[in-house]
Amino acid sequence: MNVRNRPELAWPFGRRAAAVTAEAALAVAAVAVLVFWAGLIAGSWGGGYWVFDCAAGAAVCALALARRLAPVWTAVAGLAVAAVAVLVAAWAGLPNEPGPAMALGLSVLVGSAVRTLPVRPACAVAAGGLAVAAASVPGAHNGATVTLNVAAWLAAVGVGGGLRLLAARRMSAADRVRYDERRRLARELHDVAAHHLTGIVLQAQAARLLARRGSGPLEESLEDIEDAGAGALAALRRVVGLLREAADDVPGPPGRLTDLVGGFDGPPVTLRVHGEAESWPPEVAGTVYRIVQESLTNVARHAARARAVTVEVTVEVTGRDGAVVVEVADDAPPAPPSRSRGGYGLLGMRERVEALDGTLRAGPRPEGGWTVHATLPLTGPLGRRR
Repeated sequence: MNVRNRPELAWPFGRRAAAVTAEAALAVAAVAVLVFWAGLIAGSWGGGYWVFDCAAGAAVCALALARRLAPVWTAVAGLAVAAVAVLVAAWAGLPNEPGPAMALGLSVLVGSAVRTLPVRPACAVAAGGLAVAAASVPGAHNGATVTLNVAAWLAAVGVGGGLRLLAARRMSAADRVRYDERRRLARELHDVAAHHLTGIVLQAQAARLLARRGSGPLEESLEDIEDAGAGALAALRRVVGLLREAADDVPGPPGRLTDLVGGFDGPPVTLRVHGEAESWPPEVAGTVYRIVQESLTNVARHAARARAVTVEVTVEVTGRDGAVVVEVADDAPPAPPSRSRGGYGLLGMRERVEALDGTLRAGPRPEGGWTVHATLPLTGPLGRRR
């Protein structure tokens, strides 16, 4: 499992800044440990015995700081430097290796590998780290150094494995969200097909009547049938393209927005709908409903101090192109970064919106509160109005 290949699990901007801060803290800690340990060696061993330990430890810590650029190769290089340092120290009678600074760098490399690499490379790096820690035992001058190395390895494997398990659970939850949204889309597939195919049947019946009477715009009726068929195929293709599993049941169409807003158990909601929703394709109307539903759910969960919510649905027309624009905004005070509302519900909404060639944006407003803004096109075969 390689969590780096899952873009939906990428850290938001605030956590990336925290990661940069953590790297800076690691660099400061490495320098402090190197200086401290060099002083101890100089005081107890005398001479320049500290130089080799300081150089080897600095090399491994530098590889640890560069691990994000090449996780596998930095881990292998760090283990190789540590193994060579152990052998050289034993042969030349130098202070026992790995020293504290090298142990710090190795723990970061091993923990990062266990957390992010596929299973086999992660296990190989973990085994290499254990081998290096065990190799320091035979020629150890100080039992505390051996204990430090073993403890650092155990901490690296424990923390890395724990974070890996959390990432796996998060990916599983994201996959469940996608699966549930696709099931909902499958349940609506019947309504989409019924809407378009009913229009085709009606147009075909009208064409038959015109053909029998020998009067009326038969060609125009046939063009309408062609347009309706193209719309049906486009709608089905977009919905079916999202599905990987068959749906169990097919409920009725989504409820009205007024009913949804009226039944909301939270801050007062102001609903403004500009345009005739009855003329929208059913898949667009259903997506509008789902966006409002999920947005109100997020308000109830994460914006307890909001005083009002605004739901505005409008139709924007530019030339022959048109789009339904949905915006849901609340006025809750800003929340701490750890309580951000960028959860799994956005995955389901984005899945739907992108299936209709639309766009979705969600995030905090400068004046406070949170906004969900979606644009759903009404042009092309899918959105052609009848």
